[in-house]
Amino acid sequence: MMNAPLLLSSFVKRAEQYFPDKLIISRTGEQIHRIPYKDFAKRTRQLASALEKLGMDRGTKVGSFAWNHHRHLELYFGVPGSGAILHMINIRLSPEHIIYVINHAEDEILLVDHDLFPLIEKIAPQLKTVKHFVIMKDGVDLPETALERVHSYEALVGAEDGSYVFPKDLDENTPAGMCYTSATTGNPKGVVYSHRGLVLHSFALGMNDSMGLSERDVAMSIVPMFHANAWGLPFAAVLFGTTQVLPGPGFAPGMLLDLIEQEGVTLTAGVPTIWLGVLKELEANPRNLDSLRMIICGGSASPKGLIRAFEEKYKVPFVTGYGMTETSPLVSLAVTTSAMANLSMAERIERRSMAGLPMPGLEVRIVNEQGEAPWDGKTMGELNVKGPWIADEYYKDERTNDAFRDGWLYTGDIAVIEPDGYIKLTDRTKDLIKSGGEWISSVDLENALMTHEAVFEAAVVAIPHEKWLERPLACVVVKEGYEENEQTKAELLAYLESQFAKWWVPDDIVFLKEVPKTSVGKFLKAALRKELDRHYQEQRSFD
Repeated sequence: MMNAPLLLSSFVKRAEQYFPDKLIISRTGEQIHRIPYKDFAKRTRQLASALEKLGMDRGTKVGSFAWNHHRHLELYFGVPGSGAILHMINIRLSPEHIIYVINHAEDEILLVDHDLFPLIEKIAPQLKTVKHFVIMKDGVDLPETALERVHSYEALVGAEDGSYVFPKDLDENTPAGMCYTSATTGNPKGVVYSHRGLVLHSFALGMNDSMGLSERDVAMSIVPMFHANAWGLPFAAVLFGTTQVLPGPGFAPGMLLDLIEQEGVTLTAGVPTIWLGVLKELEANPRNLDSLRMIICGGSASPKGLIRAFEEKYKVPFVTGYGMTETSPLVSLAVTTSAMANLSMAERIERRSMAGLPMPGLEVRIVNEQGEAPWDGKTMGELNVKGPWIADEYYKDERTNDAFRDGWLYTGDIAVIEPDGYIKLTDRTKDLIKSGGEWISSVDLENALMTHEAVFEAAVVAIPHEKWLERPLACVVVKEGYEENEQTKAELLAYLESQFAKWWVPDDIVFLKEVPKTSVGKFLKAALRKELDRHYQEQRSFD
């Protein structure tokens, strides 16, 4: 067979050649741009040429600090296509972590959205390796700043003629991009992606038992392009010539629904907190969702009530996915197989709430104290993954030895695997509750609570107990119109007692105004535990 390297630059060539008039619909905050792939391809080559004139070379780290829009998409291909490495910086990290990841990655050029530039400007003196700042905005005017070597993105791109040719001698294992984990404790961990891994991951998104992405789709990436490659959708959409809708900065549920309706979006992806907000807006101000064939939800467990609302009321398949920064990120999707054709709606919702079936090309297993655990849907263990788009180390980080062993990625997620291979996550290793020597899944309790009509959000954590060592405590945010009182608490506990063994039921329920979350919308249980410790200490002091 021919030894043809798998390179991201081939996606640009294909989109330009076969789908020149298909659109990238990009909201920048200032306006909505409608850019055909032929123009995208030209601008991507112009960008690569301009950045090389600023000093970008093969292996150079180039950072992006940006929302989801066409310029960020041009970076997705212009930087790695030339042999450099795009570092997509999570704009929601703390300033300390932003400084850390830029310095740790050794970014030399930063491309920054104009509305985010003040954040970078404040920390610029602490950035050790950055030589140039490029401002991304409509127009060529620049903000007033004391920083040196600040450039206009549009001026740089506009000065090039588009004759640049992407190198064809790159090895497919050449690093193409990098992201850092959102880090609930310690510093974020860097993951480097190769061309080969990203290309194979993109192919996987086109499989019918995956997202089934095709030229006929209109895909809207709500998940940020600075988080785990926006789940790979921007890469795959260019490969398949898919129309893309990029919602840009400061989007709200109503705006997302308007885009779905106006642009005929067929597939979209985001975290549960996004869809909870969208559902609330949808019920208050109905929109036409007839174009949607799939919602992909990931990042944390999907509440069954949320799944049921979209599937039963709005007739939109709501598919839970699982992945990590370390996995490019797609590992599995809760797709419906032919064997599930006769499931009841309740059984279907149960399956939809799981992490789902692993993608072709990947291997999974669960491991506990006894070794590799059986696939019986009951025995819990830590989920391990291996495959061609799974990382095998952290970038210059000694924590590699904790997560990567024996050719497997130890995910830190506790799961069971059904006999047919469906993965069900039960917890994180650090969040699993062990009461009297028995495991209790906080995720199962959270999912159950969020099916109650009074509950908007719920998080369950372990608290110390003199006899049982640990016991579950539920933290609940109630919906508008419901009271935070003892009657509501009693109803919720009774609701759980009807579904779980008595020793699983939380000892107490604490009402909160909101559950602390990470930068990517996951429940931040470390912060929640600190808040609860403070709450109980104050109570003890008062008593």
